[in-house]
Amino acid sequence: MAEERSELEERIIIKDQHTKEIDLVNRDPKHINEDVVKVDFEDVIAEPVGTYSFDGVWKTSYTTFTVSKYWCYRLLSAVLGIPLAVVWGFLFALISFCHIWAVVPCIKSYLIEIQCVSRIYSLCIHTFCDPLFEALSKICSNVRVALRKEI
Repeated sequence: MAEERSELEERIIIKDQHTKEIDLVNRDPKHINEDVVKVDFEDVIAEPVGTYSFDGVWKTSYTTFTVSKYWCYRLLSAVLGIPLAVVWGFLFALISFCHIWAVVPCIKSYLIEIQCVSRIYSLCIHTFCDPLFEALSKICSNVRVALRKEI
C-alpha cells in the first residue's frame, strides 16, 4: 500500500516538472526586460515649458497612446505569441540538442586526442629548448647595463 502511494507521488512529481504553475502577476521574475521595453507616454512625448497644447489634447493623446499600446501588444501577442513560442521552443531545443550531442562530445574528443600531442610537444620543448635557453641565460647573466646622463 505504501509502495503504491509513493509510486503515485513520484508520478505526480514527474508530471509537475512540465506542468508547473506560472505566475500570472509577475511575468518577468528574472527581470529580463527591465530596461528594454519599459516605455511610457512621458518617455516618448514631452512638451517643454512654454510650448503646451490644449489640456484636452494632452489628456486624449495620453489615453490614446496608452490604450493603443496596450491593445496592439495584446493583439500581436494573441496572434503571434503561440507560433513564436513554438519557434523559440524549437530553436532552443535545437541548440540544446547540438550542444549535448555534438559540441561537448567534439570538445571532449579533441581534448583526449590533443593530450597525446601535448605530451610529445612538451617532451620536445624540455629536451631541446630548455638547455638552449639555460645556456643563453648563463651567457647573459654577466651583462651589466649602466646609464649615465651626459651634459
